[in-house]
Amino acid sequence: MLKILILPILLSFHPVHVTVTTIDQVQGTDSMKVFFRMYYDDFLRDYKLYDPDCNLKEISVNRSFPVDMANNYFNDKVHIYINNKRLSGKVLAVNVQDYEIFLKLIYRSDKDPKKIKIRNQVLTGLYNDQTNMIFININKNEEAMRLTPEHDKESWSFYN
Repeated sequence: MLKILILPILLSFHPVHVTVTTIDQVQGTDSMKVFFRMYYDDFLRDYKLYDPDCNLKEISVNRSFPVDMANNYFNDKVHIYINNKRLSGKVLAVNVQDYEIFLKLIYRSDKDPKKIKIRNQVLTGLYNDQTNMIFININKNEEAMRLTPEHDKESWSFYN
């Protein structure tokens, strides 16, 4: 819980380059809820590297972002494996508020995850000081990981 209280403090220090991803297992189901947040200007810069042909001027003026484009970006930049199987997420909502973008996703997984591996390459091509924080709540186990351009993947095993 303390980890979640620290999030607003971490994100209030822009131009520090930080993203935050939380992964929560929906108890008794094969689903995981994922919430992602980062600064919107950084997101647009990274998206332009991801898709150089995309015209982001209209999108940045409207301060909204198409769900299908966000879905492709996130699934290509963030890889989540449960029990050695790569999962594909579905973006349920994209919200731009103030200077941040928030994504809400759902993933189908195993009902009893034993191992998770995450690779996060969001902003790693832009900033050497990039930090991608991941907070995980699976099988009543809470874990946190800090990923960077030099260390962009991590694994954990969970035991009931």
